[in-house]
Amino acid sequence: MAFYRLLRITRPTLLSLTVIMPKVSPVVTPSLSSTLALETPSNLRRVSTSSVQSLASVIASAASSVSSIPFSGEPEVVKAEGLRHASIFLDARQYKKSSFLVPLLECIRTLNVPSWSSTRITAEELSIHKVSGSLTNAVFFVSCPSVKEAFTILLRIYGPSSGSLISRPRELHTLHILSSRYNLGPKVYGTFENGRMEEYFPSKTLTAEDMRDPQISRWIGARMAELHSVPIDVIEETSPENGGEGKGWQLGAKKNVSSWLAPARDVLMHPNVPQSVRGEFDIDRFQQQWESYLKWLSGVDDVHNGSRRVFAHNDTQYGNLLRLEGVEVRAPHRQLIVVDFEYASPNPASFDIANHFLEWTYNYHTSTPHIPDESRYPTPQERENFYLSYLEHTDTSSLERLSQAKALENQVRYWTPACHAMWCMWGLVQATDDVISDVTEPEFDYVGYSRFRMVAFRQSIAALGII
Repeated sequence: MAFYRLLRITRPTLLSLTVIMPKVSPVVTPSLSSTLALETPSNLRRVSTSSVQSLASVIASAASSVSSIPFSGEPEVVKAEGLRHASIFLDARQYKKSSFLVPLLECIRTLNVPSWSSTRITAEELSIHKVSGSLTNAVFFVSCPSVKEAFTILLRIYGPSSGSLISRPRELHTLHILSSRYNLGPKVYGTFENGRMEEYFPSKTLTAEDMRDPQISRWIGARMAELHSVPIDVIEETSPENGGEGKGWQLGAKKNVSSWLAPARDVLMHPNVPQSVRGEFDIDRFQQQWESYLKWLSGVDDVHNGSRRVFAHNDTQYGNLLRLEGVEVRAPHRQLIVVDFEYASPNPASFDIANHFLEWTYNYHTSTPHIPDESRYPTPQERENFYLSYLEHTDTSSLERLSQAKALENQVRYWTPACHAMWCMWGLVQATDDVISDVTEPEFDYVGYSRFRMVAFRQSIAALGII
Protein backbone atom coordinates (compact mmCIF):
# COMPACT_ATOMS: atom_id res chain seq x y z
CA MET A 1 0.00 0.00 0.00
CA ALA A 2 1.64 3.19 -1.02
CA PHE A 3 -0.19 4.48 1.98
CA TYR A 4 0.15 8.19 1.38
CA ARG A 5 -0.49 8.46 -2.34
CA LEU A 6 -2.20 11.72 -3.24
CA LEU A 7 -5.60 10.22 -3.81
CA ARG A 8 -8.89 11.83 -2.96
CA ILE A 9 -11.98 9.83 -2.16
CA THR A 10 -14.95 10.43 -4.38
CA ARG A 11 -18.15 8.73 -3.42
CA PRO A 12 -19.49 6.99 -6.52
CA THR A 13 -23.07 5.93 -6.75
CA LEU A 14 -23.25 2.47 -5.23
CA LEU A 15 -24.57 0.17 -7.92
CA SER A 16 -26.61 -2.78 -6.85
CA LEU A 17 -24.54 -5.88 -6.24
CA THR A 18 -27.23 -7.80 -4.44
CA VAL A 19 -27.03 -10.58 -7.01
CA ILE A 20 -23.44 -11.29 -6.04
CA MET A 21 -23.67 -10.46 -2.36
CA PRO A 22 -25.17 -13.48 -0.61
CA LYS A 23 -27.52 -12.79 2.24
CA VAL A 24 -25.97 -15.61 4.25
CA SER A 25 -22.88 -14.29 5.95
CA PRO A 26 -19.71 -16.39 5.87
CA VAL A 27 -19.46 -16.30 9.65
CA VAL A 28 -21.65 -18.49 11.78
CA THR A 29 -21.94 -17.86 15.49
CA PRO A 30 -22.14 -21.19 17.29
CA SER A 31 -24.37 -21.65 20.28
CA LEU A 32 -21.64 -22.56 22.72
CA SER A 33 -21.34 -21.53 26.30
CA SER A 34 -17.93 -20.70 27.64
CA THR A 35 -16.42 -22.95 30.25
CA LEU A 36 -15.23 -19.87 32.09
CA ALA A 37 -17.55 -17.07 33.12
CA LEU A 38 -16.36 -13.58 32.28
CA GLU A 39 -17.80 -10.65 34.20
CA THR A 40 -15.52 -7.76 33.30
CA PRO A 41 -14.47 -6.28 29.95
CA SER A 42 -11.31 -7.73 28.51
CA ASN A 43 -8.00 -5.94 28.55
CA LEU A 44 -7.04 -7.82 25.41
CA ARG A 45 -7.91 -4.89 23.17
CA ARG A 46 -8.94 -2.17 25.54
CA VAL A 47 -9.97 1.07 23.86
CA SER A 48 -10.57 4.50 25.36
CA THR A 49 -12.09 7.68 24.03
CA SER A 50 -9.21 9.84 25.19
CA SER A 51 -6.24 10.50 22.95
CA VAL A 52 -3.72 9.21 25.44
CA GLN A 53 -5.60 6.14 26.52
CA SER A 54 -6.74 5.26 23.02
CA LEU A 55 -3.20 5.09 21.75
CA ALA A 56 -2.17 3.29 24.89
CA SER A 57 -4.70 0.58 24.21
CA VAL A 58 -3.28 -0.02 20.78
CA ILE A 59 0.29 -0.17 22.00
CA ALA A 60 -0.67 -2.47 24.86
CA SER A 61 -1.78 -5.08 22.39
CA ALA A 62 1.84 -5.65 21.45
CA ALA A 63 2.49 -6.96 24.93
CA SER A 64 -0.78 -8.86 25.24
CA SER A 65 -0.37 -10.66 21.94
CA VAL A 66 2.81 -12.39 23.06
CA SER A 67 2.42 -15.89 24.37
CA SER A 68 2.60 -15.98 28.14
CA ILE A 69 4.63 -19.15 28.47
CA PRO A 70 6.73 -18.73 31.61
CA PHE A 71 10.26 -17.59 30.92
CA SER A 72 13.05 -15.88 32.73
CA GLY A 73 16.01 -13.90 31.49
CA GLU A 74 16.78 -10.67 29.69
CA PRO A 75 14.95 -9.68 26.50
CA GLU A 76 16.81 -10.12 23.25
CA VAL A 77 18.50 -7.12 21.70
CA VAL A 78 16.54 -6.29 18.54
CA LYS A 79 18.01 -4.06 15.83
CA ALA A 80 17.09 -3.23 12.26
CA GLU A 81 19.30 -2.16 9.40
CA GLY A 82 18.99 1.57 8.78
CA LEU A 83 17.88 2.39 12.33
CA ARG A 84 20.05 4.09 14.92
CA HIS A 85 20.84 2.03 17.99
CA ALA A 86 21.81 3.16 21.48
CA SER A 87 23.77 0.77 23.69
CA ILE A 88 21.67 1.77 26.66
CA PHE A 89 19.52 -0.40 28.92
CA LEU A 90 16.41 1.12 30.51
CA ASP A 91 14.86 -0.56 33.54
CA ALA A 92 11.08 -0.10 33.34
CA ARG A 93 10.78 -0.78 37.07
CA GLN A 94 12.74 2.40 37.80
CA TYR A 95 10.71 4.78 35.65
CA LYS A 96 9.43 6.79 38.63
CA LYS A 97 12.95 7.54 39.82
CA SER A 98 15.04 10.50 38.72
CA SER A 99 17.91 8.13 37.97
CA PHE A 100 15.83 6.69 35.12
CA LEU A 101 15.63 10.04 33.33
CA VAL A 102 19.37 10.52 32.76
CA PRO A 103 19.92 7.42 30.60
CA LEU A 104 16.53 8.06 28.98
CA LEU A 105 17.62 11.49 27.76
CA GLU A 106 20.99 10.07 26.70
CA CYS A 107 19.11 7.49 24.67
CA ILE A 108 16.92 10.15 23.03
CA ARG A 109 19.98 12.19 22.08
CA THR A 110 21.89 9.16 20.78
CA LEU A 111 18.97 8.23 18.56
CA ASN A 112 18.77 11.83 17.34
CA VAL A 113 15.01 11.95 17.86
CA PRO A 114 13.52 14.86 15.86
CA SER A 115 12.65 18.03 17.83
CA TRP A 116 14.68 16.90 20.85
CA SER A 117 18.02 18.57 20.08
CA SER A 118 17.49 21.69 22.22
CA THR A 119 20.06 22.20 24.97
CA ARG A 120 17.19 23.47 27.13
CA ILE A 121 15.99 19.90 27.50
CA THR A 122 17.40 18.41 30.66
CA ALA A 123 16.68 15.17 32.47
CA GLU A 124 14.96 17.10 35.26
CA GLU A 125 12.51 18.60 32.75
CA LEU A 126 11.33 15.28 31.35
CA SER A 127 7.83 14.01 32.00
CA ILE A 128 7.18 10.30 31.68
CA HIS A 129 3.74 8.75 31.79
CA LYS A 130 3.19 5.01 31.86
CA VAL A 131 0.19 4.22 29.71
CA SER A 132 0.07 0.47 29.28
CA GLY A 133 1.74 -2.85 29.71
CA SER A 134 3.19 -4.70 32.64
CA LEU A 135 6.52 -3.91 34.19
CA THR A 136 8.10 -6.36 31.80
CA ASN A 137 6.37 -5.05 28.65
CA ALA A 138 5.86 -1.37 29.34
CA VAL A 139 4.91 1.58 27.15
CA PHE A 140 5.37 5.22 28.12
CA PHE A 141 4.74 8.66 26.68
CA VAL A 142 7.78 10.91 27.13
CA SER A 143 7.54 14.68 26.86
CA CYS A 144 9.26 17.88 27.92
CA PRO A 145 6.50 20.37 28.83
CA SER A 146 8.94 23.28 29.23
CA VAL A 147 10.13 22.96 25.62
CA LYS A 148 7.08 23.14 23.39
CA GLU A 149 8.89 22.17 20.19
CA ALA A 150 9.80 18.79 21.68
CA PHE A 151 7.13 16.42 20.44
CA THR A 152 5.86 13.60 22.62
CA ILE A 153 7.66 10.30 22.08
CA LEU A 154 6.33 6.80 22.50
CA LEU A 155 8.81 4.69 24.49
CA ARG A 156 8.47 0.91 24.39
CA ILE A 157 10.53 -1.20 26.82
CA TYR A 158 10.62 -4.90 26.06
CA GLY A 159 10.40 -7.62 28.64
CA PRO A 160 11.63 -11.21 28.58
CA SER A 161 9.55 -13.58 26.50
CA SER A 162 9.78 -16.92 24.77
CA GLY A 163 7.42 -19.06 22.77
CA SER A 164 6.21 -15.85 21.18
CA LEU A 165 3.46 -15.90 18.59
CA ILE A 166 5.25 -13.09 16.83
CA SER A 167 8.79 -12.33 15.74
CA ARG A 168 9.99 -9.10 17.30
CA PRO A 169 12.83 -8.64 14.77
CA ARG A 170 10.37 -9.12 11.93
CA GLU A 171 7.88 -6.69 13.47
CA LEU A 172 10.59 -4.03 13.85
CA HIS A 173 11.78 -4.60 10.30
CA THR A 174 8.23 -4.27 8.96
CA LEU A 175 7.53 -1.10 10.92
CA HIS A 176 10.76 0.49 9.73
CA ILE A 177 10.23 -0.34 6.05
CA LEU A 178 6.59 0.76 6.02
CA SER A 179 7.20 4.03 7.86
CA SER A 180 10.47 5.03 6.19
CA ARG A 181 9.56 4.15 2.61
CA TYR A 182 5.79 4.48 2.53
CA ASN A 183 4.91 6.85 5.39
CA LEU A 184 2.74 4.09 6.77
CA GLY A 185 2.35 3.56 10.50
CA PRO A 186 4.42 5.12 13.27
CA LYS A 187 7.99 6.14 12.52
CA VAL A 188 10.58 4.20 14.45
CA TYR A 189 13.20 6.65 15.70
CA GLY A 190 15.60 3.96 16.81
CA THR A 191 16.29 1.12 19.18
CA PHE A 192 18.14 0.60 22.44
CA GLU A 193 19.24 -2.54 24.22
CA ASN A 194 15.77 -3.52 25.43
CA GLY A 195 13.31 -1.46 23.47
CA ARG A 196 12.59 1.19 20.87
CA MET A 197 11.26 4.73 20.45
CA GLU A 198 8.38 5.50 18.11
CA GLU A 199 6.30 8.35 16.78
CA TYR A 200 3.30 9.42 18.85
CA PHE A 201 -0.03 10.16 17.16
CA PRO A 202 -2.55 12.56 18.76
CA SER A 203 -5.59 10.46 18.04
CA LYS A 204 -8.58 8.43 19.13
CA THR A 205 -8.98 4.73 18.56
CA LEU A 206 -12.01 3.69 16.56
CA THR A 207 -14.83 1.91 18.35
CA ALA A 208 -16.85 -1.10 17.26
CA GLU A 209 -19.61 1.27 16.15
CA ASP A 210 -17.20 3.52 14.25
CA MET A 211 -16.28 0.66 11.92
CA ARG A 212 -19.93 0.40 10.90
CA ASP A 213 -20.14 4.02 9.82
CA PRO A 214 -20.40 3.99 5.99
CA GLN A 215 -17.88 6.79 5.49
CA ILE A 216 -15.35 5.40 7.96
CA SER A 217 -15.75 1.97 6.36
CA ARG A 218 -14.87 3.53 3.01
CA TRP A 219 -11.80 5.11 4.57
CA ILE A 220 -10.73 1.74 5.96
CA GLY A 221 -11.17 0.23 2.50
CA ALA A 222 -9.02 2.98 1.00
CA ARG A 223 -6.31 2.52 3.61
CA MET A 224 -6.29 -1.24 3.16
CA ALA A 225 -5.94 -0.86 -0.61
CA GLU A 226 -2.98 1.44 -0.10
CA LEU A 227 -1.29 -1.02 2.23
CA HIS A 228 -1.89 -3.79 -0.27
CA SER A 229 -0.02 -1.79 -2.91
CA VAL A 230 3.26 -2.16 -1.01
CA PRO A 231 5.33 -4.72 -2.96
CA ILE A 232 5.70 -7.90 -0.93
CA ASP A 233 9.31 -8.36 -1.96
CA VAL A 234 10.29 -4.97 -0.57
CA ILE A 235 9.62 -6.33 2.91
CA GLU A 236 10.08 -10.06 2.54
CA GLU A 237 13.38 -10.14 0.64
CA THR A 238 15.10 -8.21 3.41
CA SER A 239 13.23 -9.78 6.31
CA PRO A 240 15.42 -11.05 9.17
CA GLU A 241 13.67 -14.40 8.84
CA ASN A 242 14.86 -14.70 5.24
CA GLY A 243 18.39 -13.67 6.09
CA GLY A 244 18.10 -10.82 3.63
CA GLU A 245 18.59 -13.25 0.76
CA GLY A 246 15.14 -13.27 -0.78
CA LYS A 247 14.58 -16.96 -0.11
CA GLY A 248 10.88 -16.67 -0.73
CA TRP A 249 7.86 -16.26 1.47
CA GLN A 250 4.79 -18.13 2.63
CA LEU A 251 1.20 -17.04 3.03
CA GLY A 252 0.73 -15.95 6.63
CA ALA A 253 -2.56 -17.82 7.07
CA LYS A 254 -1.05 -21.18 6.12
CA LYS A 255 2.25 -20.57 7.89
CA ASN A 256 0.60 -19.51 11.14
CA VAL A 257 -1.79 -22.45 11.34
CA SER A 258 1.08 -24.80 10.61
CA SER A 259 3.33 -23.16 13.23
CA TRP A 260 0.70 -22.85 15.95
CA LEU A 261 -0.94 -26.26 15.55
CA ALA A 262 1.58 -28.18 17.68
CA PRO A 263 1.57 -25.78 20.67
CA ALA A 264 -2.22 -25.55 20.41
CA ARG A 265 -2.38 -29.34 20.62
CA ASP A 266 -0.12 -29.24 23.69
CA VAL A 267 -2.49 -26.84 25.41
CA LEU A 268 -5.48 -29.09 24.77
CA MET A 269 -3.59 -32.11 26.07
CA HIS A 270 -2.85 -30.43 29.40
CA PRO A 271 -4.51 -32.23 32.35
CA ASN A 272 -6.35 -29.04 33.34
CA VAL A 273 -8.34 -29.09 30.10
CA PRO A 274 -11.54 -31.16 30.51
CA GLN A 275 -11.92 -34.12 28.19
CA SER A 276 -15.24 -32.68 27.01
CA VAL A 277 -13.49 -29.51 25.80
CA ARG A 278 -10.72 -31.55 24.22
CA GLY A 279 -13.36 -33.56 22.40
CA GLU A 280 -15.12 -30.45 21.11
CA PHE A 281 -11.93 -29.25 19.47
CA ASP A 282 -10.91 -32.72 18.22
CA ILE A 283 -7.62 -31.32 16.99
CA ASP A 284 -6.82 -34.39 14.88
CA ARG A 285 -10.07 -33.99 12.97
CA PHE A 286 -9.35 -30.28 12.60
CA GLN A 287 -5.97 -31.03 11.05
CA GLN A 288 -7.60 -33.35 8.51
CA GLN A 289 -10.31 -30.77 7.76
CA TRP A 290 -7.71 -28.03 7.39
CA GLU A 291 -5.75 -30.09 4.88
CA SER A 292 -8.94 -30.89 2.96
CA TYR A 293 -9.86 -27.21 2.95
CA LEU A 294 -6.43 -26.19 1.61
CA LYS A 295 -6.71 -28.79 -1.14
CA TRP A 296 -10.16 -27.47 -2.07
CA LEU A 297 -8.93 -23.90 -1.86
CA SER A 298 -6.14 -24.55 -4.35
CA GLY A 299 -8.81 -25.24 -6.95
CA VAL A 300 -10.82 -22.04 -6.47
CA ASP A 301 -8.17 -19.56 -5.34
CA ASP A 302 -7.91 -16.81 -7.96
CA VAL A 303 -4.64 -14.94 -7.58
CA HIS A 304 -5.60 -12.49 -10.32
CA ASN A 305 -9.14 -11.63 -9.22
CA GLY A 306 -9.87 -11.18 -5.53
CA SER A 307 -7.02 -13.21 -4.11
CA ARG A 308 -3.97 -11.47 -5.48
CA ARG A 309 -1.06 -11.82 -3.08
CA VAL A 310 -0.42 -8.68 -1.07
CA PHE A 311 1.36 -7.56 2.05
CA ALA A 312 -1.58 -7.76 4.45
CA HIS A 313 -2.16 -6.38 7.93
CA ASN A 314 -4.19 -9.45 9.00
CA ASP A 315 -5.63 -7.82 12.13
CA THR A 316 -7.67 -4.76 11.14
CA GLN A 317 -9.96 -4.71 14.14
CA TYR A 318 -11.12 -1.39 15.56
CA GLY A 319 -8.44 -1.27 18.24
CA ASN A 320 -5.76 -1.10 15.54
CA LEU A 321 -7.27 1.88 13.74
CA LEU A 322 -6.56 5.42 14.93
CA ARG A 323 -8.33 8.59 13.83
CA LEU A 324 -6.01 11.57 13.95
CA GLU A 325 -7.03 14.66 15.92
CA GLY A 326 -5.92 18.20 15.21
CA VAL A 327 -3.85 17.16 12.20
CA GLU A 328 -4.39 18.42 8.66
CA VAL A 329 -4.54 15.71 6.00
CA ARG A 330 -4.55 15.95 2.22
CA ALA A 331 -7.34 13.42 1.73
CA PRO A 332 -10.17 12.47 4.12
CA HIS A 333 -9.19 8.81 4.42
CA ARG A 334 -5.78 9.83 5.72
CA GLN A 335 -7.44 10.67 9.00
CA LEU A 336 -7.08 6.96 9.70
CA ILE A 337 -3.78 5.44 10.76
CA VAL A 338 -3.32 1.69 10.83
CA VAL A 339 -1.08 0.45 13.63
CA ASP A 340 0.10 -2.80 15.21
CA PHE A 341 1.79 -4.80 12.45
CA GLU A 342 2.67 -7.80 14.61
CA TYR A 343 0.77 -10.22 12.39
CA ALA A 344 1.40 -8.52 9.05
CA SER A 345 2.56 -10.89 6.33
CA PRO A 346 1.93 -11.88 2.72
CA ASN A 347 -1.62 -13.12 2.26
CA PRO A 348 -4.43 -12.95 -0.27
CA ALA A 349 -6.14 -9.56 -0.33
CA SER A 350 -9.41 -11.39 0.27
CA PHE A 351 -8.05 -12.91 3.49
CA ASP A 352 -7.34 -9.45 4.90
CA ILE A 353 -10.80 -8.23 3.90
CA ALA A 354 -12.50 -11.37 5.23
CA ASN A 355 -10.73 -10.96 8.55
CA HIS A 356 -11.81 -7.32 8.76
CA PHE A 357 -15.43 -8.26 8.11
CA LEU A 358 -15.30 -10.89 10.85
CA GLU A 359 -13.99 -8.26 13.25
CA TRP A 360 -17.28 -6.40 12.78
CA THR A 361 -18.87 -9.17 14.85
CA TYR A 362 -16.60 -8.64 17.86
CA ASN A 363 -16.90 -6.01 20.56
CA TYR A 364 -14.08 -6.18 23.06
CA HIS A 365 -15.92 -3.93 25.50
CA THR A 366 -18.62 -6.32 26.58
CA SER A 367 -18.76 -8.77 29.46
CA THR A 368 -18.19 -11.56 26.91
CA PRO A 369 -15.66 -10.12 24.46
CA HIS A 370 -14.70 -13.58 23.21
CA ILE A 371 -18.18 -14.21 21.80
CA PRO A 372 -19.01 -12.83 18.32
CA ASP A 373 -22.41 -11.48 17.32
CA GLU A 374 -23.27 -12.81 13.87
CA SER A 375 -25.96 -10.18 13.36
CA ARG A 376 -23.23 -7.54 13.22
CA TYR A 377 -21.54 -9.08 10.18
CA PRO A 378 -21.63 -6.48 7.36
CA THR A 379 -24.67 -6.65 5.13
CA PRO A 380 -24.38 -7.05 1.34
CA GLN A 381 -24.71 -3.27 1.01
CA GLU A 382 -22.05 -2.65 3.65
CA ARG A 383 -19.67 -5.07 1.95
CA GLU A 384 -20.40 -3.40 -1.38
CA ASN A 385 -19.56 -0.03 0.13
CA PHE A 386 -16.21 -1.37 1.34
CA TYR A 387 -15.33 -3.17 -1.89
CA LEU A 388 -15.96 -0.16 -4.11
CA SER A 389 -13.83 2.12 -1.96
CA TYR A 390 -11.09 -0.49 -1.82
CA LEU A 391 -11.12 -0.93 -5.60
CA GLU A 392 -11.23 2.83 -6.15
CA HIS A 393 -7.80 3.03 -4.54
CA THR A 394 -6.26 0.31 -6.69
CA ASP A 395 -5.41 0.40 -10.38
CA THR A 396 -8.80 -1.17 -11.19
CA SER A 397 -10.64 0.83 -13.83
CA SER A 398 -14.12 2.11 -13.08
CA LEU A 399 -15.51 -0.24 -15.74
CA GLU A 400 -14.02 -3.27 -14.01
CA ARG A 401 -15.04 -2.48 -10.44
CA LEU A 402 -18.32 -4.38 -10.50
CA SER A 403 -16.71 -7.56 -11.80
CA GLN A 404 -13.82 -7.16 -9.38
CA ALA A 405 -16.25 -6.61 -6.51
CA LYS A 406 -17.90 -9.89 -7.44
CA ALA A 407 -14.52 -11.62 -7.48
CA LEU A 408 -13.65 -10.16 -4.09
CA GLU A 409 -16.96 -11.28 -2.62
CA ASN A 410 -16.43 -14.84 -3.78
CA GLN A 411 -12.83 -14.99 -2.62
CA VAL A 412 -13.73 -13.46 0.76
CA ARG A 413 -16.15 -16.36 1.27
CA TYR A 414 -13.48 -18.84 0.26
CA TRP A 415 -10.85 -17.42 2.62
CA THR A 416 -13.13 -16.84 5.61
CA PRO A 417 -12.50 -20.35 7.03
CA ALA A 418 -8.77 -19.62 7.05
CA CYS A 419 -9.39 -16.60 9.29
CA HIS A 420 -11.31 -18.75 11.76
CA ALA A 421 -8.65 -21.46 11.71
CA MET A 422 -5.75 -19.08 12.25
CA TRP A 423 -7.29 -17.23 15.18
CA CYS A 424 -8.54 -20.49 16.68
CA MET A 425 -4.96 -21.76 16.90
CA TRP A 426 -3.82 -18.35 18.15
CA GLY A 427 -6.34 -18.37 20.97
CA LEU A 428 -5.30 -21.81 22.15
CA VAL A 429 -1.63 -20.85 22.25
CA GLN A 430 -2.52 -17.65 24.09
CA ALA A 431 -4.39 -19.74 26.66
CA THR A 432 -1.18 -21.51 27.69
CA ASP A 433 -0.58 -19.61 30.91
CA ASP A 434 -4.24 -19.66 32.00
CA VAL A 435 -4.48 -23.40 31.38
CA ILE A 436 -1.24 -24.21 33.19
CA SER A 437 -2.26 -22.03 36.15
CA ASP A 438 -5.81 -23.42 36.06
CA VAL A 439 -7.31 -19.92 36.04
CA THR A 440 -11.08 -20.17 36.43
CA GLU A 441 -11.94 -16.55 35.61
CA PRO A 442 -9.40 -15.35 33.04
CA GLU A 443 -9.15 -11.76 31.96
CA PHE A 444 -9.98 -12.93 28.45
CA ASP A 445 -11.39 -16.39 27.76
CA TYR A 446 -8.98 -17.55 25.08
CA VAL A 447 -10.24 -21.14 25.17
CA GLY A 448 -13.83 -19.94 24.80
CA TYR A 449 -12.75 -17.65 21.96
CA SER A 450 -11.10 -20.57 20.18
CA ARG A 451 -14.15 -22.79 20.67
CA PHE A 452 -16.29 -20.30 18.79
CA ARG A 453 -13.67 -20.00 16.08
CA MET A 454 -13.42 -23.78 15.69
CA VAL A 455 -17.16 -24.22 15.29
CA ALA A 456 -17.27 -21.30 12.85
CA PHE A 457 -14.45 -22.86 10.83
CA ARG A 458 -16.30 -26.14 10.54
CA GLN A 459 -19.60 -24.52 9.70
CA SER A 460 -18.02 -22.25 7.09
CA ILE A 461 -16.28 -25.10 5.26
CA ALA A 462 -19.52 -27.08 5.41
CA ALA A 463 -21.29 -24.13 3.78
CA LEU A 464 -18.72 -24.29 0.99
CA GLY A 465 -19.48 -27.98 0.50
CA ILE A 466 -16.08 -29.19 1.68
CA ILE A 467 -17.42 -31.48 4.44
